[in-house]
Amino acid sequence: MDLYCVIGNPVEHSKSPWIHSRFAALMGQSLDYQKLLVSLGEFSQAVDNFRSRGGRGCNITLPFKQEAAALATQRSARVELAQACNTLIFQGDQIVGENTDGLGLVSDIVGNAQTQISKRDVLVIGAGGAAAGILGPLLEQRPKCLWVANRTAHKAAGLVARHASLAHSLGVDCQAFGLSDAALLACNFDVLINASASSLNQDAPPVPGSLLRQGALACDLMYGPSADPFLKWAQSHGASARDGLGMLVEQAAEAFLLWRGIRPPTEIVLRELRALMLAA
Repeated sequence: MDLYCVIGNPVEHSKSPWIHSRFAALMGQSLDYQKLLVSLGEFSQAVDNFRSRGGRGCNITLPFKQEAAALATQRSARVELAQACNTLIFQGDQIVGENTDGLGLVSDIVGNAQTQISKRDVLVIGAGGAAAGILGPLLEQRPKCLWVANRTAHKAAGLVARHASLAHSLGVDCQAFGLSDAALLACNFDVLINASASSLNQDAPPVPGSLLRQGALACDLMYGPSADPFLKWAQSHGASARDGLGMLVEQAAEAFLLWRGIRPPTEIVLRELRALMLAA
């Protein structure tokens, strides 16, 4: 069997082994997908050890995405922009780094939620690694505007500056704001994406509901109980609320495509995974 894994710390909670095993069963593929808990400071050695065991590729979760980008000998444009990598492909002596997070989010919004991003007003809350991983693919959908708001405005400005060339080439108004900036608070949006740490503490997002247009789509990158306060907040302001489970499945499908050369069906896997989580 071809060997794959997800590397993280913590990693026990990861749904990736179930998702990839289900993909493999549906597509008639033979693979062994494992969880690999790695201590801080031991990421590079852990990857080397996994490759020596015959590993074909890895998914990377917190806190190693930046280290994965540095370790890769070939990096995609998405990895260069995000400065983070969630998928490694081993090709001979080369380690190819890709970031499928943003691709997964776009697929979930456009495909599963049936919501267009093109020519719409989009707001991303947060400017950390999660936001960095999704900004490039969101820009490639050519929204009318894509604004980034963060508690620390200069961090949002740095993220936007890194994507400025791409935004300009696509004709997208991409700007950075602090959460309390008057220019931000005077606007509202068709799509709002919470990439901040608020859901880690099971808090509502740090912005007023007035930023949501009636009928807007509000997405949290978290899933499970952590996303519940965000979902309730969005629904209370007339938005369609969506958690990050669809993004999780879709980004996994992009990694499976890179590894196996075929893209698995995601609708059935997402439906089954959500049912399992509700039952638990």
